[in-house]
Amino acid sequence: MDEQWKSKLSPEQFKICGLGGTEPPFTGKYNKHYEKGMYLCAACGQELFPSTAKFDSGSGWPSFTATIKSGNVRLIDDHTYGMHRVEVRCSQCDSHLGHVFEDGPPPTGQRWCINSLSLDFKPL
Repeated sequence: MDEQWKSKLSPEQFKICGLGGTEPPFTGKYNKHYEKGMYLCAACGQELFPSTAKFDSGSGWPSFTATIKSGNVRLIDDHTYGMHRVEVRCSQCDSHLGHVFEDGPPPTGQRWCINSLSLDFKPL
């Protein structure tokens, strides 16, 4: 899969999607993006987040209250950096997307904090 991703993704996208990296806050193209449409996995194109679930969390990363369908992501306990977080991966290609936190707004109370570089966008 690494060679396939390297041919499709930019080096910066590969660092995030393939190696679990994180882009610097407030630098991603989708942080302040509010067009209507669907956010997709940059590595495989699977639908992940509807634009109707996007909100400005102030964190510097695109944030969503919910996924388009729970089966489109896989959640993994992440204990790096001496803390517990929940990593979000694409269920189709296993690409690293970001993390989900329990400090979001209603109705879900969740904040899906996702790297812009792990996303593509399909406008309506």
